[in-house]
Amino acid sequence: MYETDCWMDVTLTKKDAAGWVYRGEGAANIVLAYVGSYPPFIGKVMRLRKAPRNCALAMRSPSALNAHEHLLWKDIDQLIGSSDSELACQLFVEHVMKPLLGSQYVDAGMHVMVLKEFLEAVERDVISKRPIWRVDNAKIDTLCESVLLMSDYSLFAHGAQESRSCISVEIKPKCGFLPLSRFISEGTAIKRTITRFAMHQALKLHQGEIALISEYDPLDLFSGCKERIYKAIVDLFTTPQNNFRVFLNGYLIFGGLGCGAKDTNVSIAKAFEDSLKSVIEADAGKCTENLITLVAEAVQKSRVLDRLLEVQKLDSVDIEGAIHAYYEITCQQCLVCKELSDEQAKRFSVFHSASLDESLRIVKDYLIAATAKDCSLMICFRPRREGDSGSEYNNVHFLDLDLKRLSKMEEHYELDKKIVSCYTEMIEGDEKRKKVTNLQPS
Repeated sequence: MYETDCWMDVTLTKKDAAGWVYRGEGAANIVLAYVGSYPPFIGKVMRLRKAPRNCALAMRSPSALNAHEHLLWKDIDQLIGSSDSELACQLFVEHVMKPLLGSQYVDAGMHVMVLKEFLEAVERDVISKRPIWRVDNAKIDTLCESVLLMSDYSLFAHGAQESRSCISVEIKPKCGFLPLSRFISEGTAIKRTITRFAMHQALKLHQGEIALISEYDPLDLFSGCKERIYKAIVDLFTTPQNNFRVFLNGYLIFGGLGCGAKDTNVSIAKAFEDSLKSVIEADAGKCTENLITLVAEAVQKSRVLDRLLEVQKLDSVDIEGAIHAYYEITCQQCLVCKELSDEQAKRFSVFHSASLDESLRIVKDYLIAATAKDCSLMICFRPRREGDSGSEYNNVHFLDLDLKRLSKMEEHYELDKKIVSCYTEMIEGDEKRKKVTNLQPS
């Protein structure tokens, strides 16, 4: 009944809610996976928009893009013609990220119409699986008229009915380079030598979001060196947070659902090792090690992160430069220059004297790069058949390629300052403690 080319003619009702299970969620959306037996849904995941409980309409957006965003994306007719924010996000993936990252690595998905009764039934079915704090903050937006349906890349061949098991690894690579922009200020120059991920860890620790700072270094993962990539995967496994998850036949066996995972202790590591025994041939206690080796090999040989890095590097001026172009586009007084002396502001005059088209290019490139810095990578493996050579990992895909909104630029700038400030304070505090310790008599 539901062939791929006729999904647009389908409306999901209450009876279609059966078989959808909770896969995870972020700030704005909940993701469900299909585990039932109805053929059209097999191998699919569904993304549903959330609404805060204290204001059911707060996340609804009757107009997909504001006037300045229409100007920003004027070259993409389909995007500026979209009727709501969810459709705009899908069209952004289709017409912006897919050409940049490669059509073989990106699935933009398709929108399917739904009735309120479908959303209400799904909400009841998954509420007990969601983290309590997520439930308290938001629910499924039952006023939505459509949901986004995509291939489930935690399954090899997207739901093909085969007897072989599959194991999938989801990684959030984060930013894979150190910025060299000449617009980075003297006070934030540490950004040129310390990764954004490392500095952000300090802020998350300070805010109580994590219990342990991760040793993961994105530069290792993007290095192209097998040994460094292997170390990166080990570090992600040790402190997965929300950056590393593993699925077996579509079911989560390692990492967190809807929130960051606990740091990997002996008990968690043993349970994971045991769960791998059915799909990975290895000496006793070596399944995890073998999987990490497979993932490192897949990352290195596929070179897929090279493409991602190219897109990330579209941000050539850093937020400290792009914020000035933002104020030009929105015709506002530059609040950054307002806080600077005339002499300090001179270095940013290149932005305030640039043409509108140049300002649009700078901000557009920054926002596209921001999406690339925040996406996920899914790599799917399955056991080799007799006679196969090498590991099978040709299912490599990018996920979470959401459109970054122009209206968030000032928040990006403020967060950047906060991250650098918190990291600097942590380092200075560590140095002071070391000096005090060295002064104490032995």
